[in-house]
Parts: sequence; structure tokens; C-alpha cells
Amino acid sequence: MSTSETRIPAPQLVVRGTGEKAFYEAKFYFQGHQVKRRIGPAWLQPDGAGDWAPRRGRPTDGFFQERTATVEAQRIVEQYVVEFLERDRIAAERAARGVTFGEVANDYLEWMEKVRGARPSTLRSHHSLLAEPRAYRRGTGETKAHVMKALGDMTAASVTKDDVERLLAEVAASGVSGATVNRARSVVSAVFSYGIRHAGLQSNPVARADRRREPKPGALIFYTLEEIEAVARAMDDGLHRDEDRRERVEDEVLMDRQDGEAVRVAAYAGLRMGELAALRWKDLDWAGSALTISRAMSAGVEGPTKSGHVRRVPMSDQAAAAIDRISQRHDFTGPGELVFCNPFGRHIDTSALRRRYKRARDRAGARPLRWHDLRHTFGSTLAAGGIDLVTIKAAMGHADLKTTERYLHARSEAETAARFTNVFSPRSRSG
Repeated sequence: MSTSETRIPAPQLVVRGTGEKAFYEAKFYFQGHQVKRRIGPAWLQPDGAGDWAPRRGRPTDGFFQERTATVEAQRIVEQYVVEFLERDRIAAERAARGVTFGEVANDYLEWMEKVRGARPSTLRSHHSLLAEPRAYRRGTGETKAHVMKALGDMTAASVTKDDVERLLAEVAASGVSGATVNRARSVVSAVFSYGIRHAGLQSNPVARADRRREPKPGALIFYTLEEIEAVARAMDDGLHRDEDRRERVEDEVLMDRQDGEAVRVAAYAGLRMGELAALRWKDLDWAGSALTISRAMSAGVEGPTKSGHVRRVPMSDQAAAAIDRISQRHDFTGPGELVFCNPFGRHIDTSALRRRYKRARDRAGARPLRWHDLRHTFGSTLAAGGIDLVTIKAAMGHADLKTTERYLHARSEAETAARFTNVFSPRSRSG
């Protein structure tokens, strides 16, 4: 049914508000359902008798009088009807021909963002895997959008296990690791699981497709305390800069010193890069020697931590000293301001910080460990020092103790053997 054949309902204008503020709302019925849509702030004031009266004078920009609110209400109704009919038309078309995998994937991405509230980095990763082929054009014309190229135009219900296996074989043939192939498999499986719950699909063909073998993670590699300081000093001294730019201006010197302290805090407090970038001065409890970690940057957007939980990290003297040195700067030290910020007080560019770290690390002659290995250094050093795993788990914000158990390798076998010997000694048994 077209818009011209559909009766456009007449909206009722409603005033709602509390205190001194009021707003207009449009209320109408369509297809047997009541619909409410907010219009905007009303140019009204309390009349002293529990009702609202028009204000005098010309309305401030953004405010509505009854006349303009009535016009806006009608526009809102007409737009709603048009969008409703378009959704109805698309649904009917899908039902007639069968919804495609690409359509289910697009609905899934929107659901992940608006309903599940997925982290920006997760959304970016899923959008990348489910991108249309034209979005991945390279200079050679080659496309890497394997998933949508293989399945996008297929009716979702017609996709078989063999179709999925061929897709995974194409992904593997591009030279990526087994883990990357399995990530693609996982996202495609998530789309079908969504389709079963929301699009009437009956089965998930990915469930029967083989996973690729992934090598078990090896022992974590981490820096010694001497290496941490060597890399931090290289950052302090601006060794990441080109030789002809070693004559640094004041802002560059300050940023280089902040970079060095960022290395120290990452290694001595175990913060993830995103947590470091979102740390604010109000998160520091100097009296309690602790950091409160409640936010993190993800794909350039500040939001909750990776686990979604708030945690308190005991602040060692080494971490506290690094943060205290940053606090000596002339500006951006208010409670709500960022500890690690750019020269304008805004969030640092984490990708640029990683690049500076790599150059300074290499020029310092340190081992080629990643920035994230500074966090592993924190966990491994604590484990080597005899700190129990439950305490390490809480400080690092791990959701599962098995993740923390990876740091057990750092404990000295000689020290463990000595404890074993003590347990088996006659004196221990006689106690």
C-alpha cells in the first residue's frame, strides 16, 4: 500500500514537563498502535495553577510555539508513516524471495551496535569482515571482502555447510593464520545465530563447518625492569624522532616525557592502552595508593572497560612516581581532565603512541616486544615475585582465572622446587 492510499493520522499535541521546563510531544494511532514522538522544548512557562502558559516575546532558537509544534507534529507523523510503509514493503519483498545473507548481516551489525552495545573495536572488526566487496577495492582491483563476496547475495536459508567450507578455504588461501580464519567463521556463525532468533532462519550451517587448528600460545615474553626503564628513557629523550628533529620545542619535550611515563605506568600498573588513554586525575586515590579503572578508549571512542567492570589497581611506588611527575605540568590537571593527553588536553592518538614506542624501543636496543607486552610484563613480574593469582587477576581485570594462569611461567622453577622440598621434608611432616 502506497503513502497516497494510506490515511495519515491526525496527531494530538501534548505538553509534558517538570519544574520550569516543558516540551511538546506528538501522540497518534497508526495500524492499531499508539505512537509517541518528542517534538522539542516548548515556549511555555508555569501559570501558577499547575498548567502551562505561553511565554512572552519571540521564542529562542530551538523552542516551539503551539503553531510551530503542530506543523512539526504533522511532519513527524508523515515521516513515520513513510518509514513504516517502507519497512513493510521491504519485509514483504524479503518474505517473497527470501532474506539474503547480506541483509541478515546488516541487521546483525545494527543490532550489535544499538541493542548489544558492542565495543567500537568489536564493531569495527565485524564491519570489516562483513564489508561489501566494493568497500575493499585496492589499487590492483583485488577485493578481500571474502564473506560478502561468497555469501552476500545468497538467500540465507539456502546457505549450506559446503558453502561455508568453500568460504573458509578462500580466506585461508589468502595466507592468513588459522586464528584469522576461525574469527571469520565465528562472525558468520554469529550472523546465522542472529538470523535464527530474529529473521526466521531454521539452522546455522556454520555449526558443522570445521574449525582451523590454532597453535597453543607459548610462554609470554616480558621485559626486565632494566629494559622497561631503558625504553622509557628512550621515549623521554625523544629517540623516536628523526635525527634532524632532535632539537625539540617545549611541547615536544613535554609530550616525550609523558610518553616515557606512559611506558612506566603500563608496565608498573598493567593498564591496557585504552585504559591508559581514558585515565583521569579523579581516578587516582593517592591516600589509598590505588587507581580506579572504569573507562577505556576503543576505536577512538571512550566507553566501558573491556570486561565492562570497574576495578581498583594497587598503585606501586614506581607507578605513583611516574604519575606524580606528569602532575607537575602547568595545565590539564583538573579532576575531570586526562592524565595522558595531547597538547590540547584531548585524548592521545593511541596508534601514534604505539609507533613512537616501536621507534624508541628499537633505537634503545631493546627486544622487539609489543606495547601490550608491557601489560604482560606487569603480570609476569608480579607472578615471579610470588603474588598470588587471585590478586593478579583482580589487578589486571581478567574475567577468567585461566587467563591469569599464563603468568605462572614467570615463577622460578628453582624457587618452586625449594617449596616442594620443604613440603616433603621430615620437619614439615612432623608439624
